[in-house]
Amino acid sequence: MHIPATLVRGGTSKCWLFNQVEVPADRGELERLLVAAYGATDPVELDGVGGATPTTSKAAVVSASPQPGVDVDYLFAQVGIGTGSVEWTSNCGNCATGVALYAVTKGMVPVTGDRTRVVMRNTNTGAVLEGVVDTTGGVVHHFGRQTVPGTRAGGVAVGLTFRDPAGGTTGLLLPTGQAAQDLRVGAAGPVRVSMVTAGAPVVLVDAASAGRTGAESLERMSADVPWLRTVRHTAAPLMGLRRPGGEPGDAVPKVGLVGPPVPYTTTLGEPIGAEDYDVSVRMLTMNAPHPAIGLTSAVAVAAAGLLEGSVVSRITDGPTDEWLRLGTPAGVVAVRCTDVRDGLPHRVTVQRAARLLADARIYVPEAGSPQAA
Repeated sequence: MHIPATLVRGGTSKCWLFNQVEVPADRGELERLLVAAYGATDPVELDGVGGATPTTSKAAVVSASPQPGVDVDYLFAQVGIGTGSVEWTSNCGNCATGVALYAVTKGMVPVTGDRTRVVMRNTNTGAVLEGVVDTTGGVVHHFGRQTVPGTRAGGVAVGLTFRDPAGGTTGLLLPTGQAAQDLRVGAAGPVRVSMVTAGAPVVLVDAASAGRTGAESLERMSADVPWLRTVRHTAAPLMGLRRPGGEPGDAVPKVGLVGPPVPYTTTLGEPIGAEDYDVSVRMLTMNAPHPAIGLTSAVAVAAAGLLEGSVVSRITDGPTDEWLRLGTPAGVVAVRCTDVRDGLPHRVTVQRAARLLADARIYVPEAGSPQAA
């Protein structure tokens, strides 16, 4: 069998997009199809279209939304690598960037002059986002010059805004009721963390309390993956994301280190001065160091920056204002919080870029065939 699909680059991720009418509506059937299409039982995803990294083994199913005021719904899938499974509990802002361009390109949302707004609902979490797509001249563009940290490749500019991001999965911006607290991880001493739900559930570790800087290299972050997974699994039940004794997962909460700004060199060899940004951030994506930062994590860091006493605001010497500049391995990502009321940002915006890479037919082994066995 074969299914139509479109490969997009959104920010620093690649994501296969499927129209809902072309794939099964049943979640179990859809998971089996994605596992087969991506070759997801193989850790290198050789016999499939998966990219064998967490940022390139993603999918989304897009449909017209029945909700008033929303243009399209999308179901996000983080396809496992070598696991033969799919994680359905999270969202991906980079893929949402691609969904916005896809919706305009495929005529799901009509062009409205030089800028076309696409309102999207992530059905995994209920989050509503706006993508403002560059349609200068009243036409759809397939190429553009907008760049993002992590790649020198240009794309079509998309301003991505998260609406009312606080709460989401856990229902509260601070699921434990504390802006910061000590978390005992394994047999080691406690580390200072902020557990925040904004964009996604995230546990941010004050790097200094753990003997780190927050500006670690990707190689050092790789060595810290087992420890950071323990942080994640320890925080999850406190955030209401896992029942005590339940099977730990590696999708949520997202986990990472934050620290003060220091001079460093990006993964593309570009020098960054300490004065160029406000806080160092190093995150995991599933069980690997994120090469930049996931947008949902960026939203959470920005929201934490608005909170007195959080591990982020302690680094920035108090709650931040509208802009927060994040120093990531790939470069500086600027996040803008607006419509802030009682310390809660109701709009959080990041400038991104997207490009449609291919329209394709993916050949998928039929159930019961030798390839599917």
